[in-house]
Amino acid sequence: MAANWPTARELMTVRPITLATDAPLSEALGHMRAKGIHEVIVLRKKEFAGLITFESIARRTNLPLGTKVEHLLVLPPVISLATTFSEIAEQLLASGLRAAPVIGAKGEVVGIVSRTDLVKRFSQFETISEHKVEEISSPVGLIVSEGESVMNLFHQIRLLEEHPLPVVDKKGRLVGAVGVSDLGRVLMKPDTAGKRDAENRHTTPAATVGSIMHSPALTVPKGTTAGAAAALMTREKISSVFVLENGKPTGVVSQSDLLGLAVGSDTSSSAEVGDVYVQIHGLRGSSDPEILTEIDRVVAKGLRHIARHAKPILLSLHVTPQGTHRGSDATVHARLHTDRGIFYASQSGWNFFAGISDIMDELEEQVRKVRDESGANKRRSRKGLQIDDSPGDPELEAQLRQVRGDDD
Repeated sequence: MAANWPTARELMTVRPITLATDAPLSEALGHMRAKGIHEVIVLRKKEFAGLITFESIARRTNLPLGTKVEHLLVLPPVISLATTFSEIAEQLLASGLRAAPVIGAKGEVVGIVSRTDLVKRFSQFETISEHKVEEISSPVGLIVSEGESVMNLFHQIRLLEEHPLPVVDKKGRLVGAVGVSDLGRVLMKPDTAGKRDAENRHTTPAATVGSIMHSPALTVPKGTTAGAAAALMTREKISSVFVLENGKPTGVVSQSDLLGLAVGSDTSSSAEVGDVYVQIHGLRGSSDPEILTEIDRVVAKGLRHIARHAKPILLSLHVTPQGTHRGSDATVHARLHTDRGIFYASQSGWNFFAGISDIMDELEEQVRKVRDESGANKRRSRKGLQIDDSPGDPELEAQLRQVRGDDD
């Protein structure tokens, strides 16, 4: 299938919006809000300097709107004109970015390619578009109330970066959704306490989630194909849809989940365990290098064991804090793409690392069973086509010869 992937040359948006390194954050936010984008390319004297992203601004709400964008630059993956659809998907998933610049032969910026550009083409790939949404949906990690303060969303910025959160009314009915882009409505409103304050800092006013959410929340029923979900996202210009079962949101399918299918379907490469793409969503305090190092150790060990039975391609871990008396309780959901199919596992409890270790063991057991069943089916198939000439019971054979009147 790799030979059929379109390239960045076919997928990219040409003449993208750019900013100079000394442009203020207010100008970057203005472009993002007006165009509905999350990244803007920043140039230093016509040379690529980096990206300014909405997420990097939202994390630093204490910065003045006059701050130069060069202080919050992010370095994206390098995308060339010949980079394929699946390779771009891998790069965006690995970096956590929604878009990346396309660089020409002379190092110049020739365009930008985004998750949205890829999802527009998603339905043309039959092998991945026929998957059901429940196979790739992520758990709904947090449900927010329409009367909740917007300030609380900034404490959940990592969850919002992944996909919008469902918003419910007092009766628990789904009335809308709120995503990271919706925060732009409040980030663009400076404090009005005084002229100096308005010029030098921006804060979040006392707004409610209901005042900034987008409504209605777009949903699809369980059993919808990934291709149909992608088409809906493209038509409605959204980045995710909620999966409904019995009238309640049981999962959410984002552009990242769709791109994961593209990465998981491209098994043409001979990547080793070290090349497996690992995504971790919803992890609080993930900036702690000790936590990341320990997670990497546990996951790497598990993937090495899984590789004995199948080729692991993409592993997604979703961490959902639980509302219990123990604040550290969490549920970890896992989805593993391999060359033998997609596998799922989950664990809940207070010991986060033990939960991930148990998940890796459970995934290994599932993959091993599929491998063994596949091998048994092949043996049965071969046995059905061959004559069984193995030695039998000598006494029984002698009795049969007597009945048949055989001389030997």
